[in-house]
Amino acid sequence: MAFRKALKGTVIIGTGAAAALLGLSQLSEYRKTQNKWARLAYVAAEGELQQPFKDELPTRQAQLSTLQNTEEFDVLVIGGGATGSGCALDAVTRNLKTALVERNDFSSGTSSRSTKLIHGGVRYLQKAIMKLDYEQYMMVKEALHERSNLLDIAPHLSAPLPIMLPVYKWWQLPYYWAGIKMYDLVAGVQCLKSSYVLSKKKALELFPMLKKDKLVGAIVYYDGQHNDARMNLAIALTAARHGAAMANYTEVVHLLKKTDAGTGKEKVCGARCRDVVTGNEFDVRAKCVINATGPFTDSLRKMDDVKNANICQPSAGVHIVIPGYYSPDNMGLLDPATSDGRVIFFLPWEKMTIAGTTDTPTEVTAHPIPMEEDINFILNEVRNYLSPDVEVRRGDVLAAWSGIRPLVTDPNSKDTQSICRNHIVHISDSGLVTIAGGKWTTYRSMAEETLDAAVSAHGLGGGPSKTVGLMLEGGKDWSPTMYIRLVQDYGLENEVAQHLAATYGGKAFEVAKMARVTGKRWPIVGKRLVSEFPYIESEVRYAVKEYACTAIDVIARRTRLGFLNVQAADEALPRIVEIMGKMLDWSEQKRTEELEAAKKFLYFEMGYRSRSEQLTNTSEITLDTQEVARYTKRFHKFDKDSKGFITTVDVQRVLQNIGVQIDENALHEILNEVDLNKNGQVELNEFLQLMSAVQKGQVSDNRLAILMKTAEESLDLRGPVSVDRSGGGV
Repeated sequence: MAFRKALKGTVIIGTGAAAALLGLSQLSEYRKTQNKWARLAYVAAEGELQQPFKDELPTRQAQLSTLQNTEEFDVLVIGGGATGSGCALDAVTRNLKTALVERNDFSSGTSSRSTKLIHGGVRYLQKAIMKLDYEQYMMVKEALHERSNLLDIAPHLSAPLPIMLPVYKWWQLPYYWAGIKMYDLVAGVQCLKSSYVLSKKKALELFPMLKKDKLVGAIVYYDGQHNDARMNLAIALTAARHGAAMANYTEVVHLLKKTDAGTGKEKVCGARCRDVVTGNEFDVRAKCVINATGPFTDSLRKMDDVKNANICQPSAGVHIVIPGYYSPDNMGLLDPATSDGRVIFFLPWEKMTIAGTTDTPTEVTAHPIPMEEDINFILNEVRNYLSPDVEVRRGDVLAAWSGIRPLVTDPNSKDTQSICRNHIVHISDSGLVTIAGGKWTTYRSMAEETLDAAVSAHGLGGGPSKTVGLMLEGGKDWSPTMYIRLVQDYGLENEVAQHLAATYGGKAFEVAKMARVTGKRWPIVGKRLVSEFPYIESEVRYAVKEYACTAIDVIARRTRLGFLNVQAADEALPRIVEIMGKMLDWSEQKRTEELEAAKKFLYFEMGYRSRSEQLTNTSEITLDTQEVARYTKRFHKFDKDSKGFITTVDVQRVLQNIGVQIDENALHEILNEVDLNKNGQVELNEFLQLMSAVQKGQVSDNRLAILMKTAEESLDLRGPVSVDRSGGGV
């Protein structure tokens, strides 16, 4: 009976698919025209654009000077996320005098905390077919077009990624196959690669961590993946190179208004801004002001008119990062139906594995915090799809973050409770243009629609959008083999060269030129910030040129270290602050403040707190009697004097006996991770709590636990010295 119901559902899908296929056949000619138009738009853009800055980007101070000394801009964009930066790029390439201000850093909000996918939305297409919803279908179609464009204009930051959909019931195979094939067909000539079906054996070859029981087979389809924060930054820097005045850490205090002579109504004509770094305030005047502030849309709308109702309905999406061995190097996984109906992605990224996302109503905040229940929900869903041989441990969560998705209701709609599926462009009575909602992939088309509306409403001129096919910062001079030149010309490590090419594209040579000589035979240049990641010190210097103002900017957005491993980022912070301090002339007090602010960011916003709280004073000891005896014996190999605690001196003494040397500061840090009451020593109870947490998988890769185990094994191997060899005890 269940099988018949399933088949009935498949027939419905098939009917919807047939209807959509008819629509596709009618749209084939349109798609050819569209692609031809895209190529022509690229050619036209190259010919009509202002000459970009050839050499150096203007400094942040120069940008602030332009903001303060320009009598009036055509467009002032408020918000430096993907959409805001996209609006600035669209405006400046229409030859409009453009300014952008962002109260924090470029991409500091939602745009750096995404799933890292460039996609059309498989699940949206499913809904479109199920409900024969043409609007939703067109939304997917638009996103697939934008996916193709984004992969073209930033090839160094993005690439196609195969994603596996495992199938555990026979009837689901044709069901999912029909849906995925529709996804390919809607993309048309912009389909990245054709989807395909895998047998159980082939699926396990490609994804050996997959749960084998009841697996029928799998379907693989392709979407795009990118480095979201770097992509956002590339859009902003491209706008700056084309002449836009772009300033981060510049907040809007209030909107400026003037009375329209013709209508007598008040019109928005700019904003009072404050440089967050210096506290200096100034006015920026513009014919048109665009609100592109994402989750903070309503804050700016209320600056315009305090009576405006809220239209943003924020939703929190939590992601976690676990070691790369949890997934193949180049194959993602999609769970289309979790225990509560949400979709979970499991993706390789930057040699790690990302899992997420949740979708929970939340309050708007500039500092969202990943909650422990969300982290555990994701881990539990991951366990459902991975082989029992793979132990998914809470302690393997290296970082976690929460991003706020700005879902919106349309203020023009009579039904103010219904959430808009896509995005809205709204122009208030005072002329404030608001762009809200949408998703990362469609930032460019959202910006184009916003500028079209702004040009029409404010009579700005400037012609049509020229951003289709417009290469972003670093993309033009990039090639897949560019990293080889970096190795050959500068003596960089292979892994570092690949990282620089994939992060900076054609600008990687500028980063390499700034790298200092290591003094080693190899690599010749490029000292790493931390040993296990390919980030090098010259990236910190280059980050300042890219408008980085804080240590957080470097660990979170110029590099992605904070998103990949909070402990590694914490380890790199002192050197990052030292380099930035020299370049920006920070006082000792300022350096201390920067270090503490960055540590606080890692602790709350990147999941360090959740990670460290796995071992607390209230942690239960769940060891049996034999295990307690074994670990107590190990502890007393270090606590020779039976004090009941060990210090760095005790550990150092044992290490010297086995010929191991560790820096005293590093050793202090190792013990501090386990020193729960922070009294400078690790007590037996704390050590047993640690070993219990390690056994339960709450803590992994703990340095003290591994160090003491290794030392004990070395001591046991040495054994007692025999009487014969000692000369009879003489």
